[in-house]
Amino acid sequence: MIAAAIPILSLVLFLLWVNGLPPLISMLCGNRWNRPLDGGRVWQGQPIFGPHKTIRGIISSLLGGIIVAPLLDVAWWVAAIAALLAMSGDLLSSFIKRRRTLKSGSEIVILDQLFESLFPTLFLGAILNLTWGQIAAIQLLFITIAYWSSRFWHFILNRPPLTNYPRQVRSTVRLREWRACHTPLARWQSLFNLTSFLYDLVFLTAVFKITGLYEKGKRNALKIEVVEKTFCFPTLPDSFDQFRILLLTDLHLDGLEGLTDTLINHLQDIEVDLCLIGGDIRMQTYGPIAPCLRHLRRLLPHIRAQHGLLGVLGNHDCLEMTPDFEEAGLIVLINESWPIDRNGEQIWVVGVDDPHFYKTADAQTAFRDVPAKAFTIFLAHSPETYQQAAQCQAQLYLCGHTHGGQICLPERGPILTNSRAPRFTASGSWQYQNMTGYTSRGAGPSGIPLRFNCPGEISLITLVKGELKAAKMPFQRNKCMP
Repeated sequence: MIAAAIPILSLVLFLLWVNGLPPLISMLCGNRWNRPLDGGRVWQGQPIFGPHKTIRGIISSLLGGIIVAPLLDVAWWVAAIAALLAMSGDLLSSFIKRRRTLKSGSEIVILDQLFESLFPTLFLGAILNLTWGQIAAIQLLFITIAYWSSRFWHFILNRPPLTNYPRQVRSTVRLREWRACHTPLARWQSLFNLTSFLYDLVFLTAVFKITGLYEKGKRNALKIEVVEKTFCFPTLPDSFDQFRILLLTDLHLDGLEGLTDTLINHLQDIEVDLCLIGGDIRMQTYGPIAPCLRHLRRLLPHIRAQHGLLGVLGNHDCLEMTPDFEEAGLIVLINESWPIDRNGEQIWVVGVDDPHFYKTADAQTAFRDVPAKAFTIFLAHSPETYQQAAQCQAQLYLCGHTHGGQICLPERGPILTNSRAPRFTASGSWQYQNMTGYTSRGAGPSGIPLRFNCPGEISLITLVKGELKAAKMPFQRNKCMP
């Protein structure tokens, strides 16, 4: 009995492997090398296979089948043909669904699993001398396991985590969010984030402690500066002349003892029209969220802003934190906009989701409710979506994430910026086309609670109605005409 079951289980595992590799590679590689197999061509008004059937998927299944050929005790070329037959069955299912005008990615029970298992099973059955009973058992097991695995996959990774979720839900995003936010995984988060754990909490911490600089770096991290900036805009509505904005980014409140108290002390004498928070409330990208929420609830009551508090999520923030943020008084913009009214005139704050790690910033969606030619302040966690903001005609881009480098060489600037945006956007004010930008050094430290030659920052920004000096370079700073 056991001997008869071995080829059945081996074949089922083989089929699950070769059919599961294409979506797995798609999740890991995203849009890289994802050329559609049909080249985007249509037949009778519908795609031949659809955009999810790629050359990359076929190749990954083929190579995967060859690698596990010893599992079936067959030659590599036999496993390769079986993998190609599985992909042929999958393409046939997609072709049939496209003819029924179903969207790519939609599910039809049995049709989705039938041909991708039947074709290779019949081929391998002839090679391995399987009985019809064994072939039927393989089909039944594969269809059952593949169906329920697909249901679980979609439940965990593709379901919208919040009502009216204003961004595209992708499996790559949901997997990262699940790792970062899933409460039952809290004890094991360091294993799921081993690279960050070893680099920040083992390697860098050891280096600075051995050199005797660790305590000095912690003291530096608590020396926060209040930086005041004035930006002039000819299109600013008259009612918003001298409008004051408090910009707080990269708080990382649970990462350094005494940081929350330091921020509260600085905020005692500050009164503004609007407060913007640029994301990264939590210190790590994994683990419990309760400690940072406790600090945030202590901090927010000390912020005096006439028009309230608006914010965006950073790469350290869990999406599941959003209800707690809003309960504490922070309105979170996830690819959304928010109007600020004053004396019958308006400006708009446009906030996008994290552009850096989750890569879910969607400027066009965020601008969908903004009137044409409205004055807009674009709030993002990092500067990495500056080009999209400029295309949408944003006047002012506010962000953080880089920490100004956090650890900088004297008079030489940051060693690393942790940003894919050009280096001129890494810290301070900058100009791109007709858009003014400002990147805060952030209030708290990230990764390790240290700073060198780069103090933390509370930003006070004043908007002024006025003309700009002509800019000679795309990265010049915003300057007012005298």
